[in-house]
Amino acid sequence: MKKIVLIDDHDTFRASLKRLISKYTDFEIAGEAADAQQGETAVRTIKPDLAVVDLSLPDKSGIQLTRILRSAVPETGIVIVSMHSKIDYILSALRAGALGYLVKESVSACLPAALESAFQGEYYLDAALSREIAPRLLEISETANIADATYGNLTAREQEIFRLLAQGNAAGNIADKLCISVKTVTNHRANILSKLDLHSTVDLVRYAAKLGLLEDIG
Repeated sequence: MKKIVLIDDHDTFRASLKRLISKYTDFEIAGEAADAQQGETAVRTIKPDLAVVDLSLPDKSGIQLTRILRSAVPETGIVIVSMHSKIDYILSALRAGALGYLVKESVSACLPAALESAFQGEYYLDAALSREIAPRLLEISETANIADATYGNLTAREQEIFRLLAQGNAAGNIADKLCISVKTVTNHRANILSKLDLHSTVDLVRYAAKLGLLEDIG
């Protein structure tokens, strides 16, 4: 049984989360909290497998609490739920150590999958959030001075394809832009992910944020 602590200051929303999670017999609500202080105490005491954390808590932000919990109880995976879908919040949550980010309107459809991914140590983003991520990645400057040795290991062509991938271009679009085959793009993409030790779009976002190409908040 996977133990979960719910941290949200809205009783009604917490109750709806409990009803949703109770439908899945491999999850158990082991504790609840209405603010960050109570949540930190609950997680430190229970050491649950997962914590579902509201982004907006009355005493601390969910991002601040995530940093605290990741340091204090690193074995607990954290999924952020929020009314906000802005890329700044998503990036800050991931950089703080969250494994999942959901907007509240998608919780009923996405929470079980997000919890399972976080339990496995994998990242999960609400699919609706791609509308926020892709436009923001377009702001990455093609001439940015990226002082990162790993990124520097990419060839000029790989860096070019990395930028196009970061901008949300599909392999077919990149192939058309560069006048190469889709298979060549796919091979380059595999090499890029391997060299940068990335495994998903979420990893790509985190990597861009780590290099300072996207702002942090919280």
